[in-house]
Amino acid sequence: MAAQSEKIEFEGTDGKLAGKLDLPDGEPRAYALFAHCFTCSKDVFAAARISTGLAELGIAVLRFDFTGLGASDGDFANTNFSSNVQDLVKAADWLRANRAAPSIIIGHSLGGAAVLAAAPEVPECRAVATINAPADPSHVAHNFKDSAEEIERSGKAEVTLGGRKFTIKKQFLEDIEEKRLTKTIGGLKRALLVFHAPRDETVSIDNASTIFIAAKHPKSFVSLDDADHLLTRREDATYVANVLSAWAARYVESAAGKDEKAPSLGEGDWIVYETREGKFTQAITNGKHKLRADEPESVGGDDTGPTPYGLLTAALGACTSMTLRMYADRKKWPLERVLVRLQHDKIHAEDCAECETKEGKVDQLSREIEIVGDLDDEQRARLLEIADKCPVHQTLERQNEIVTKLRE
Repeated sequence: MAAQSEKIEFEGTDGKLAGKLDLPDGEPRAYALFAHCFTCSKDVFAAARISTGLAELGIAVLRFDFTGLGASDGDFANTNFSSNVQDLVKAADWLRANRAAPSIIIGHSLGGAAVLAAAPEVPECRAVATINAPADPSHVAHNFKDSAEEIERSGKAEVTLGGRKFTIKKQFLEDIEEKRLTKTIGGLKRALLVFHAPRDETVSIDNASTIFIAAKHPKSFVSLDDADHLLTRREDATYVANVLSAWAARYVESAAGKDEKAPSLGEGDWIVYETREGKFTQAITNGKHKLRADEPESVGGDDTGPTPYGLLTAALGACTSMTLRMYADRKKWPLERVLVRLQHDKIHAEDCAECETKEGKVDQLSREIEIVGDLDDEQRARLLEIADKCPVHQTLERQNEIVTKLRE
């Protein structure tokens, strides 16, 4: 498949981030996210070659410049490892909103450590790959050892990395010193592929051993033989892309297979089933639509999606907004936008004026509607009345019957 690239831009931790989306010639079989090496850019040879190589093999890849690097906004001096992780999460958010969430996350050098830290915050991620990555972000501190005293004394220092000058602040060193990834790697709950060059003089092979031992299966290790840290030889970067594509297919395509094999009773049915990725994590499918449900961490969940009550509340909000839109359009009223804020609570029945029972607790859904547009008071009042005619509203208020049976 021939690859093509699109320039994209999205909001990062400190301004707009510049990225490239490498796409195959045809529908992508998966989306991936690539994190480049420390002080590099999205266009460094390894990032560009691996991303385009994966695109040629059918996997779309988003690579971007971290805050303060390349064409991205922000001041590099104010960034740190934690902000890089958040930039990755924001990149995944952009993919989720505009294309599809990344099922594969790949990181090179310090970008490898960043993807290990970011993966738990991307629930759709099923596979993680690191390339010549340190086991802990503090490994990069050796780059500043000659300036350590000045950084400690003055709070910052100018250092030369890869022939370019960067300002490193004390907060950067403090941040990388605080981050320990062993526990995160052990609880990754994603397939892991560790690439490392045994002769890497920048990040020693011991780091790959630490990552691999800390991780739980499924995990794999691939030696890059005599490759250098930056994979400057074309054949090394191409090799990584080819192995990555073959390895990821097992997890990306098996995930699709699970969805396709989920029990189906009919075209309009909703199917909900356990993913076994967490204690409560549920996959929800309805034709081509896929959602997640979970519980907060405070009650033992992984917080990878809304709670069941959250989804119920959202259904009322969506139905309300759609109903108002349909009515306003039919009346040709200048309704620009509808925003519905909702809250679900359990209240004492005795406090509910409309409830038939006055014992125990009842569910209360509170709804606040914001209507934007050049509408008069009479039109606004009418839209408020119409909100109560939303089909989901009416379903919730009337007596309902739920029929349950076991399926053979």
